[in-house]
Amino acid sequence: MTRVWLPRLIVRRLLVLIPLLLVVSIAIFGLLHLVPGGPVRALLGDKVATPQTTAAIRAYYHLDEPFLIQYWDWLQGVVQFNFGRSIRTSQLVTDAIRERIGLTGFLGFYGFLITACFGIPLGIIAALHRSSFVDQGIVALTVVGVSAPAFASGILLLYLFSIAIPLFPTFGPGVDFFDQLKHLTLPAIAMALSAVALIVTVTRAAMKEELQKDYVVSARARGVSAREIIFGYALRNALIPVTTVLGLVFVHMITGAVLVEVTFALPGIGSLLIDSIHAVDIPMVQGLVLVAAVFIVAVHLIIDILYAVVDPRVRFGRVSE
Repeated sequence: MTRVWLPRLIVRRLLVLIPLLLVVSIAIFGLLHLVPGGPVRALLGDKVATPQTTAAIRAYYHLDEPFLIQYWDWLQGVVQFNFGRSIRTSQLVTDAIRERIGLTGFLGFYGFLITACFGIPLGIIAALHRSSFVDQGIVALTVVGVSAPAFASGILLLYLFSIAIPLFPTFGPGVDFFDQLKHLTLPAIAMALSAVALIVTVTRAAMKEELQKDYVVSARARGVSAREIIFGYALRNALIPVTTVLGLVFVHMITGAVLVEVTFALPGIGSLLIDSIHAVDIPMVQGLVLVAAVFIVAVHLIIDILYAVVDPRVRFGRVSE
C-alpha cells in the first residue's frame, strides 16, 4: 500500500492547486481591464488611437465580447503557450520569456545552493555550540544578513569585489558556463545573504529542539556515536521545517531576482518585468506573472512531496486517509 502513496499525494494536491491556478489566471487576465485608460489604450501603447487601429485592437482581443468569453479565448491561447505579442517590441511573449528564463533560473539556483550550503551547516554548528561565542557570533551574522536588502548588499559587493578589489565583473551575464558563473557570483551572494540568515535561524532552532528530546538522550545512553545522533537522528527530524523554508527561499530566489538583476544589469526575467511594467506592456506582464504563479504552485507541490519523503509519519498518515 505504501508503494502508491506518491501518485495519490500528487493527485490530491493537484485537485487543490489546479482550481487555485484558474483563480489566479482570472485575476491576471483582469489586469488588462484595470489599466488606466482602459484595455484599448494600454494595448495601443504609443500608437495613434485612430478609429481603424482601435477597431482592429478590439477585434483582435475580442474586447466587444463579455469578460468571461474574453477570458476563455485568452486561456485557450495560454494552454497552448500563446500569450500574444509584446506591445513594446512586437516579439512573442513566449519567445521573450524563453530567451531570459535561463539566466534567471541559473541565478536563482546558484543563490539557492549558496543558501543551503552555508545556512544548514551554520545552523547545525550554532545548535551544537549553543550559548557559546560561536553561537553568538553566528546569530550576530544572521542579524546583519536579515537587515541587508539584496539591492543594498549588491551595491556593497559591487564596490568591494568589482571596483576596490576587481575580482568579479561589474555587469553582464557572461558568455559560456564558467564565465556566467563568474558574472553571477556576486548577484547570487547578494540574494543569498538574507536567505542564509533565515535558514540558519530555522535550522538552529529545529536542531536545538531535537537535541533536547528524549530519543536523543536515550541514544546517547545506548552509546550511539555523536555523529550518528546528529546526522542520523536529530538532523533528519529537524529538516522537516527546514524543507518548508528552503522551498520558500527557492521561490524567492527566482521571483525575487528583480532588484538584483537591475542592480547588476542582468537581462533576466526580473529586468524584463520591470521594463514591461514601465511600458504598460500588458501581454508581457500577464505572461510573466502567470509563469511565476505556475512556478510557485509547482514548488509548493514539490515541498509537499519532500515532506512525505523526509518524514514517514506524514507519508503513512496520507496513505491511511
